[in-house]
Amino acid sequence: MGTRLWILMLVVNQVSPYRRPAEPSPCQVVHEDVDCSSLNLRRVPAQLPAFIHLLDLSRNLLQNLTDRELPALSTVQHLNLHANKIQFIQPGLFQGTSRLEVLDLSANSLDLYAALKTHIGPLKSVQHLDLSGNGLFTDMSDYFLSDAPVLTNLSLDGNSITKISRHTFNGSQALRNIDLHNNVIIEIEEGAFESLTGLSELDLSVNSISCITDFNLVQLKTLNLSKNSLTNFQTVDSDLEFEILYLDLRENKILYFPVLPERNKLMYLDLSRNLLRSVNCSGPLEELENLKASGYLFTDHDKPLCLCVNQRHQDLPRLLYLDLSYNQLKAIPSSFFSSMVSLESLNISNNCLERFSVDSEGRLNSLKTLDISYNNLQNLSFGESTLAALEVLHLQGNALSTLDAGIFSRLPNIRSLHLQQNLFSICPSLKGPMHDCIRLSSIPTLSYLYLSENSLASVPPGAFRRTPLLILDLSQNADMGLGPSSLSGLETTLVHLSLRGNQLRTLAIDFTLFRKLKSLDLSVNRLTGVSLWSGDSSVESLNLQNNSLVTLASDTVFALQKSLRTLYVGSNPLSCCGNPYLLTLLQQDRLNVPDIAAATCWYTRDSESVEISVSAVQSEHCESVDGKVLWISVIVMLALGLTLVLVVALKLCHSKTHRFKRGIKA
Repeated sequence: MGTRLWILMLVVNQVSPYRRPAEPSPCQVVHEDVDCSSLNLRRVPAQLPAFIHLLDLSRNLLQNLTDRELPALSTVQHLNLHANKIQFIQPGLFQGTSRLEVLDLSANSLDLYAALKTHIGPLKSVQHLDLSGNGLFTDMSDYFLSDAPVLTNLSLDGNSITKISRHTFNGSQALRNIDLHNNVIIEIEEGAFESLTGLSELDLSVNSISCITDFNLVQLKTLNLSKNSLTNFQTVDSDLEFEILYLDLRENKILYFPVLPERNKLMYLDLSRNLLRSVNCSGPLEELENLKASGYLFTDHDKPLCLCVNQRHQDLPRLLYLDLSYNQLKAIPSSFFSSMVSLESLNISNNCLERFSVDSEGRLNSLKTLDISYNNLQNLSFGESTLAALEVLHLQGNALSTLDAGIFSRLPNIRSLHLQQNLFSICPSLKGPMHDCIRLSSIPTLSYLYLSENSLASVPPGAFRRTPLLILDLSQNADMGLGPSSLSGLETTLVHLSLRGNQLRTLAIDFTLFRKLKSLDLSVNRLTGVSLWSGDSSVESLNLQNNSLVTLASDTVFALQKSLRTLYVGSNPLSCCGNPYLLTLLQQDRLNVPDIAAATCWYTRDSESVEISVSAVQSEHCESVDGKVLWISVIVMLALGLTLVLVVALKLCHSKTHRFKRGIKA
């Protein structure tokens, strides 16, 4: 019996190591999704569910992908291998993955695999493939794309591709979206994309492409060529209607307006930050020849590439957005806009325009936003029945001093005027003189008005009457005169008022009347006192920074204490002991004081002025001063009392003596 037991124990001891339960997987499993990311894995855990929809192995240390390393992938639909160290993939590894639709191999070292010149094998079911950030050179992507018949979305961004050859996508004819941005592409062979009849989006941004002279991708809807070295963009002459909706050509070196498809559906065109000199598709031949001789323009058969094949009219009937900002445009004829009947946003800021006009030929009646800021405008005119839908007009930074006084009154839907950094004067009223000033009254749609840095000498009474402003910015107009009636007419509408940086010493406006005013900025002035409310205030945010305030009167504090939520008081010579109401207000929990750390006050200690933070003021800081005042008061009162007693006593004595002498004499 003992021998049999010993033999049984021996067998158990020999077998038990093989029956020990496997170590639990470090991955997190939620339904059919398995997350093994960021675990420093060098091998794929063996204990994984039999059925997996999504397997995330990103941010690990995997180097080789073989059928021994990866579990059976027959059920996986989404495989994420982003940011590993993968440099080898067993050819044919994904052949049996009939369900695999999304394969992310980005941020690995697949250039080492491609150097072996071995095809990865068929990707029969993969629809989304990410090969970005793998250091791939020209033609290396072919080893991954040669047999991907249903691939629709491909990302190759952040590689080192210099050339797209005509056979690159031969094995991926179903592609609809290709991302090639942030490579070093210099050349695109003819026909590289033409066979991709379903291609809808193409991103070639952040490359080194110098010219596009034969754009013929009729089916393409989105093309991003921003941040290249383009000097020209020209479409082939064709009667076909191009599907292009979105064309991004910003941050290139384009000199003249691109030659666009004659029949197009273009809605978005961005030409900002180029070298545009004209909105024509070419400049004078002599200028182009000079550019060619200087080596600036690339040439083809000794013809400057910026020279149009023909000067066909540029029709853009569906265009909604046009950005021409940060160029070198000196003039834009109104006729340029004649076909842009749908245009809603036009940005021509930061150019060299000296004049801008909109007349009946190019009415721009669908335009909602017009930005002509930061030019050299000397003349601006809007004809009758033009700009009927304009809501926002940017004119800041032009140093304009004169305009037709009623120019803004002819904009029936104007809502926001940005007039900063000009030299305008405001007309006193509708019936007053209107020479060398702009009329800002009686504009019933205007809600936002920005007039900072205009060197305004004054704001005349009734300047904004019958103009229902919500926001008014009059900041940084040094020594601007502001009278009690300057803001009359805004009592029922004004919500935000900025008088920042106007060097104001006094302000004679009763803001109690402005019942909707929520934000008032009085910072960077020279105010010594603030007494702006005859009753309760509606102001929720008040900025008093950088003034000359010593005390904040009790009536001001009482007016503000119900509504105020945010207060700025820093950089003022406040008195610590003369502001008990202000200090009490600052200690309320509901009040936000963003600059409390910079808010200081002064008190006297041993005949010296001491500066401390307002949040650090204690009763003892003022006790010594109060004590001295109290003792002096007591001494003065005692002295006055003794003096009074002596005077009374002397008078009484004098009276008695006089009566006594009279009695003796009798």
